[in-house]
Amino acid sequence: MFAIKRLNAWLGLAFISVVSGSAFAGQPMNMTPGVTDISAEVYDMHMIAFWLCVVIAVVVFGAMFYSIFAHRKSRGVTPATFHESTTIEAIWTIIPFVVLIALSIPATKTLIDMYDTSDYDLTVKITGYQWLWHYEYVEDGVDFHSKLQTSISQINNDEEKGENYLLEVDNELVIPVGKKVRFLITSNDVIHAWWVPDLAVKKDAVPGFINEAWARVNEPGIYRGQCAELCGRHHGFMPVVVRAVPEAEYRQWVAANAKPESATEYAVVSQ
Repeated sequence: MFAIKRLNAWLGLAFISVVSGSAFAGQPMNMTPGVTDISAEVYDMHMIAFWLCVVIAVVVFGAMFYSIFAHRKSRGVTPATFHESTTIEAIWTIIPFVVLIALSIPATKTLIDMYDTSDYDLTVKITGYQWLWHYEYVEDGVDFHSKLQTSISQINNDEEKGENYLLEVDNELVIPVGKKVRFLITSNDVIHAWWVPDLAVKKDAVPGFINEAWARVNEPGIYRGQCAELCGRHHGFMPVVVRAVPEAEYRQWVAANAKPESATEYAVVSQ
């Protein structure tokens, strides 16, 4: 009976693995290098830590499996009687300490850069609502709401799902390439989180608080993200789409979308 239960458990795990594999086929299995200097640094550190873990796993499990095989009881090996080795304990304490210090130095530098929002060229205030985003360009007098564009028929499986299912919006956040854009992130109701992996930006939107982040996109393109905080029943229907364009195109977009009263008000305050 116990053997049958174990067989059923293994078959269940195998079925889940197959289903999961097919469900996530085509999905990226690693972090993205992104399109900003910060995202590239984060990716590089991630890969260094990953391969370091691979080396440690190979060494540790290799030594363990070799010991199990080479010193098994069937070969008549007599177990060792020692209980401790000061030298070995010192080695396996010092080596991880050195590795952690070596990893912490570039990680600390990147974290400091991520929190440094000074010398920005443009400010966008981002406010989360259930379940959409509001963007306000502080200097340029542009503001609009951005909500899910995916049709309800796709969500209800009455229509074939599009390429960017649940990751398309009616109004994209447009920013200029090569400019440092500061994001002021808050919320009007519950806790949300504004997350765009390609920009290496992921910040909670908390009611009554303003969190800061920034990005300088190096390549024109469309970069997608979504709310990363469980914010209610439509949490999965709250995408983020950022379109990075050359500065000249950005200025044309601002001229076409700016509200005259907002631009005038800002100009008076600035003076």
